[in-house]
Amino acid sequence: MSMRVRALTCGWLDSPLGAFLDGEHGRLRAPVPAFLIEHPHGRLLFDAGLHPDAGRDPEGRLGAPAAAVYRVELGDDEHVGARLAAVGVDPADVDVLVVSHLHFDHMGGAALLPNARLLVQEPEWDAGRDADLCARNYYRAMDYDLGHAVETVRGEHDVFGDGRVTCVPTYGHTPGHQSLRVRLDDGREVVLAADACYLRRTLETLHLPPIVFDRDAMLASLGRLRALRAAGAAIVFGHDPEAWRQVPQAPATL
Repeated sequence: MSMRVRALTCGWLDSPLGAFLDGEHGRLRAPVPAFLIEHPHGRLLFDAGLHPDAGRDPEGRLGAPAAAVYRVELGDDEHVGARLAAVGVDPADVDVLVVSHLHFDHMGGAALLPNARLLVQEPEWDAGRDADLCARNYYRAMDYDLGHAVETVRGEHDVFGDGRVTCVPTYGHTPGHQSLRVRLDDGREVVLAADACYLRRTLETLHLPPIVFDRDAMLASLGRLRALRAAGAAIVFGHDPEAWRQVPQAPATL
C-alpha cells in the first residue's frame, strides 16, 4: 500500500542556543516542523506547529516566560493550516493528530484541525490535566484542551495496524513525550524524534537542554534513538536547522 510523507515547516523560533544545549552561548534559529502522512487508511499529522496568533501576539499565545525566550517567526502562509492547503489538503480532513507532546510549538496548530483525533501518550495527557505538572512543564490548556476526541496510549502503538506508522515512547523531555517511527514505501525507516532529540549534537554527545522533566528518562530515550539509528533508521531531529535543510520539503515527499 502506497503512503506519502511530507515535511512541513511551520514557522521558526529564534532563541538562545543555551535553551537547546545547556551552557552554550549564541543564538539558534530553529525550524518548527510538522509532518503529513497520507496512509491508505487515513490522513495523519505528526505535530501541529504554532497557533497562527503566535507570531502576532507571542505573549498571549506562549505565555510571558516562553515569549521572553523565543522570538516567533510565523507568516500567514506558514501555519499548519496554510501548509496543508498548499499541498491540497483541507485541515478538516486530517483524521489523526499524533501528539509528540503538549508544548505550544507542537500543539498550537491543533486549533486548525477540527476533526482530528488526538493520539497521545497517557502520561502526557494526564500531565496536561494536572495543575502542578502544567506549571512545571509550561503547558497551556488553550493549546490542547479544545474539545477534540482523544485516544491515549501507553508505550508503542501501531497507528494503522500494518507496522508502517508506530508511536515510540521517548519520555523525558516531558512526562509522556513520543516520537514516530515510519516505514517508507521503499523500505527505509525514518524516526521523527521531535523534542526527544532537539539537534544532531544532542544525539551525538548526549548534551541535554537545561530544562528537562526527567533527565534519566531522556538519556534512556536518546539511547533508544541511537539503537534505532544503528539498526538503519534515519533520525529527523526536532529543531536542528542544519539537518532540516537536508529534509525534502512539501510538496516533495520523504
